[in-house]
Amino acid sequence: FHELTGNWGLAIILLVLLIKAVFFKLSEQQYKAGAKMRKLAPRIKSLKERYGGDKQKQQQAMMELYQKEKINPLAGCLPTLIQIPVFFALYYVLMYSVELRHAPFFGWIHDLSAPDPYFVLPALYTITMIATQYLTPTQGMDPTQAKRMKVMPVAFAVLFAFFPAGLTLYYVVNGLTSVIQQWVITRRIERADARAKA
Repeated sequence: FHELTGNWGLAIILLVLLIKAVFFKLSEQQYKAGAKMRKLAPRIKSLKERYGGDKQKQQQAMMELYQKEKINPLAGCLPTLIQIPVFFALYYVLMYSVELRHAPFFGWIHDLSAPDPYFVLPALYTITMIATQYLTPTQGMDPTQAKRMKVMPVAFAVLFAFFPAGLTLYYVVNGLTSVIQQWVITRRIERADARAKA
C-alpha cells in the first residue's frame, strides 16, 4: 500500500479497510447478534423487575427467552476473539515501526511515530468509542460494569494522547468503520423487522 500511495498514513488506512473487508462476515454476525439483543432489551428489563433479587430464576427466565427467540448471547464474542490476534499484531507493528519515524501523514501530523501534537486523533477515537457504546446493547451488564464502560472513552483518550499518531490513526479508522458497519447492519435488521410486522 505504501508503494501505491507513497504515504504511510494512507497505507495504514488502506490496510484497515482491507482487514475490515476480510473480517466483514464475522463482524456482520457480531452486529446482528447485538441488534437482536437490543430488540430484547425491554423484555429482559421486565424479567429483571419481575424476579427482583432472585438471580437464579432471573437467569433461567432469560435463557428461556434466548431459546425462544433463537438468540445466542455469546454469538457476538466469537468474531471478536478471532480478530484479536490480528489487532495485537498490528498494535506492535505500528507501535515500534521504524518506517513511521519522521514519516508525515498530512496537515499537522509530520511524524507518524510521534503522538498527535493537537490530540485530534485521540479525540476522534473517543467519539468513535462513545458511538460504539451507544450502538452496543448493555442489558445483562451489572451497574458497576456499565459505569466503567462509560469512563472508558475518557481513559482511552488519555492513553492515546501518548501513542504514536500512526497507531492512533489505525484505531480511529478501525473504530469508525466498525461504527458504520454496526449502524448499517442494525438499521437493516430494524427495517426487516418493520416489514415483517407490516
